[in-house]
Parts: sequence; C-alpha cells; structure tokens
Amino acid sequence: MSDNELGLFLRTRREAVAPVEVGLPAGPRRRTPGLRRSELAMLAGVSVEYVTRLEQGRDRHPSAGVLSALAGALRLTVGERVHLHRLGKGLGDGVTCTAGAGPARAVRPTVRALLDRLEPTPAVLLNRLCEIVARTEGYARLAGPLGMLDGDPPSLARYVFTDERARTTHPDWDTVADELVAALKQGPFRSDPHIAALADELTVTAGEAFTRRVKTVPGLPRASGVARLVHPEVGELRLAQETLELPADDDQRLIVHLPADEATAAVLDRLTGRRPGALRAV
Repeated sequence: MSDNELGLFLRTRREAVAPVEVGLPAGPRRRTPGLRRSELAMLAGVSVEYVTRLEQGRDRHPSAGVLSALAGALRLTVGERVHLHRLGKGLGDGVTCTAGAGPARAVRPTVRALLDRLEPTPAVLLNRLCEIVARTEGYARLAGPLGMLDGDPPSLARYVFTDERARTTHPDWDTVADELVAALKQGPFRSDPHIAALADELTVTAGEAFTRRVKTVPGLPRASGVARLVHPEVGELRLAQETLELPADDDQRLIVHLPADEATAAVLDRLTGRRPGALRAV
C-alpha cells in the first residue's frame, strides 16, 4: 500500500501536464508522458534532486513556498492546490481531526430537511467510509433495484468492489472504482483505524482491483462529472453528479444526481415521480 501520498500526487500531476501547456517545446517523442522531473524543477525553481526526494517520499514536508511554486508549475486548480498543501502539512499521513473518530452515521435535522426538499431528485449522503447514511426516496427508486442499498449500512465501496452486479450497473466501472479509492484516501486513510479495517477487508475480498488503485490513485476525487448507469428497468442513464462537502464536524458529503440529457430526464420523471419544476437536465 502507498504511504507516500504527496509523492504519488506530484508524480501523477507531473505526468498529466503536457510540455506545451506550460510553454515548453514538445521536443522529440518521449518515453514517459507529461513533464520530466528536470522540467518541473526548472519551472518551480527547485533542484531536480529535491523533486526526486519529494516524489520518492524522502522529504514529505516541503515549505509553503515550495508547494506554491510546484502548484504553479503544474497548473493546479484551486482544489488541487488545497490538496497539495494539505499533503505537505502531513494531513495525508494521518494527522487530521477525524483520525480515530468513528464514522459519522448520524444526520443533522437540517441536513435531513435538505434531503426532503431535494425530493424526488436522487441524492445520497455518504460518510468517509463511503457508507450511505441517508438518501432521498428518488435515490432509493434509482439505486435500490441495482442492489446499491443492500447491507447495513449500505456501502458503495463494498458494492463496487465486491458485488458482481456493479460492473453491469457501471459501464465505466474502472472510473467509478478510481473515484471510490480516491474518496477513501482523501483523509488519513490507513492511519484511520476504521478506514484501515475497510481497506484490509477490500484487500482480501477485491484483491488486485483494489490494491492496485491504492498504489496509483491520488486521494483527490472529482467534485463533479457525468457518469453512466444501467438500470434494469429503464436501461442506460447519463447522470451529472455534484458533490457538496458538509462542514468538518459532519464528516459527510452530499452527492446529487441530475439528468445529464433530456432523454435521461424523461426516464427519471417516470422512475422517481419527478414533479414539474424539479431539478432538470444540465
């Protein structure tokens, strides 16, 4: 298992940046994608040896100035910059307020009221273990027939990695699996005993499909995107997902599923009983 989240994040972001994006010539055909370490070092104003130490985990706590320089060189988004500084402070290695605290399964009344107001839009509340702690009835009508609500409590991580129905439900299963691992790694990960226990379980039950992603996927899930879902009653749907992080004390996130096209909107109207004026296609 990777315990060098800072190095993993820097390497994957470096490999994702094309030289032309940062004003460098493309040059001859490259053996590896993205920027070379030497190019990142030049752009950030640090030594190649220092970039190497960071990526290899031999230096895990660079200064804020170095992190900002690396973020600028890598053209990171605001969310990616926050994540990088968080990793540089050691928060990706387990120093967080949630480490050791039990997974949040209680739902505040105002959050419950928000879910009620979202009806019949499919929306689900997850804790840091990717357990479903609350959902709209619209989500139940969408996810129930797929088996996603099985278990007590239902777990999206267990469903995706261990339920044979998941690969039919999610045509883009690899992307969904990547996002789930990224979500699990977004906090202290194995320094949190509850997440560590889940990771140990999935290491046994899912094997390489899980462990390979732990080694290669950075802990930065997407906040939004479009996903395909195959429903046994209505066929394929295209859903735009929007993730809303609740305050730190809640330790939960709300995911709202909107129809990504008019065809999906019409199907959801029939499946969930969506009323006129409900959230529409984007």
